[in-house]
Amino acid sequence: MGKLVLVTGGARSGKSSFGEKYAAKYGKSVAYIATSQIWDKEMEFRVKLHKERRPADWQTYEAPYEAHKAVAAAVQAGCDMILFDCLTVYTSNLLCSLDNIDDSERNYSLLREACQSLIDAVKKSNATMVVVTNEVGAGIVPENHLAREFRDLAGLANQLLAAASEEVYFTVAGIPVNIKKLAENW
Repeated sequence: MGKLVLVTGGARSGKSSFGEKYAAKYGKSVAYIATSQIWDKEMEFRVKLHKERRPADWQTYEAPYEAHKAVAAAVQAGCDMILFDCLTVYTSNLLCSLDNIDDSERNYSLLREACQSLIDAVKKSNATMVVVTNEVGAGIVPENHLAREFRDLAGLANQLLAAASEEVYFTVAGIPVNIKKLAENW
């Protein structure tokens, strides 16, 4: 049975760097699942930084949608470690692909399905998947519907993946803390 590891934190907290180090330390054959799409110069720069940090022997799968298929392909290719970066961008892709974002019940259902597909793809493999995500719920309540819907869906995605993960790290100033290890049993 596969293993899930969730890495969360704020912007520029060191999440991706920690995820990369974790994957390099524990993986023999590593796959990198990239969820971002390049829409502007700033995102192009971010993608460039991530690519430069990755070892040349890591297999890259671009999966802004239906990432469970990329997980299955990586496992089929013999990867024992998958770095999924990142769940919040993946959530944003899902939300922005909808014709209408006003049906929150449908949006929640679609996100639950997408997250469950990811979890299932890993759990029925022998791979470990490190999922990087942003903690977006610690700020003020956004003033517009799209921003609130994104914040709520990202929070839900984080909760679903955290519940299925054996390890959950919160990064602050580049320091990872295993919060699942510290958590009280519910």
